Amino acid sequence: MSRSPSRSVRSADSAAGAAITASEPTFEPGAEPLAASSGAPAGVAASAPADPALSARMLRGELMAAACPSREVLQHMTSRWGVLVLVALLTHGVQRFSELRRRIGGVSEKMLAQTLQGLEADGIVERSDHGVVPPRVDYRLTPLGMEAAERVAGLADWIETNLWRVMAQRREREDGRPAG
Repeated sequence: MSRSPSRSVRSADSAAGAAITASEPTFEPGAEPLAASSGAPAGVAASAPADPALSARMLRGELMAAACPSREVLQHMTSRWGVLVLVALLTHGVQRFSELRRRIGGVSEKMLAQTLQGLEADGIVERSDHGVVPPRVDYRLTPLGMEAAERVAGLADWIETNLWRVMAQRREREDGRPAG
């Protein structure tokens, strides 16, 4: 997704009544991300930008910008069910819908279907319909999905390993004691 030239956003300053102008990138759906300010699509070599920090922000997709399309991908991959689908497919390989549903305790059919559709749209999961009766549909990670799932699994592992610490912090805060 590329940014069109920055547009000005005006907001009223409540104290002074003056207008404040901030520059915020805009995004064009379906366009390639730009590599720095060169106008080249991401992954295409371009001349070195003058500001390396700007280059890094632009290559990352401006995740903090409200209109950044990477937020939708972030939502699909890091939602409760997205993480669990990615970990299940990484750990157990190709799965049928019913296998995933049984493996991921507590997920409804509707939420699993929505999660898989989002991940499929992002190119993270591949859906294979065998065209038989009764229907047989398999889900597997794409190469891009394998990369993402390995990273998400690292976060899930950290959570599992440190859950006791998180729960202790939560108990201390609930009991009114300072967390330490």
